Amino acid sequence: MGGIDLPVPLTRAAAGDADAVIALWEACGLTRPWNDPQRDFALALASGASTVLVARVPVLGGEALAGSVMTGFDGHRGWVYYLAVAPGHRRKGLGRALMAGAEAWLRERGAPKIQLMVREENEAVAFYEALGLERQKVVTLGRFLD
Repeated sequence: MGGIDLPVPLTRAAAGDADAVIALWEACGLTRPWNDPQRDFALALASGASTVLVARVPVLGGEALAGSVMTGFDGHRGWVYYLAVAPGHRRKGLGRALMAGAEAWLRERGAPKIQLMVREENEAVAFYEALGLERQKVVTLGRFLD
């Protein structure tokens, strides 16, 4: 996705960003009771195979979190999780910038492919399709281990 001018610079989240990032995920309806977002965030930062990228915008007296994306490389393909843009900052190119940042991070690690899962009820499917992602002919199977 080269050529996108980022509306704001993306940086790697730090442990101290956890509460603000998780609050954003919750405000965007991305959390579910069976996934512990605190654990997800901490694991992403603890592993060299994953990260959380954040976008901050200037506000009076400092900066505010405007968006975030979690990305990771499993050695076979890159994955994107928790792409979130604060409601007041949508439709300004920030989602595209976050995806471009995730793709760049994955390319640096040699990921040949990027994938993500979107819940059926999520209206973001059209956004991802506009970015060139295609529906895959796979069935996702799973079960909880606990």
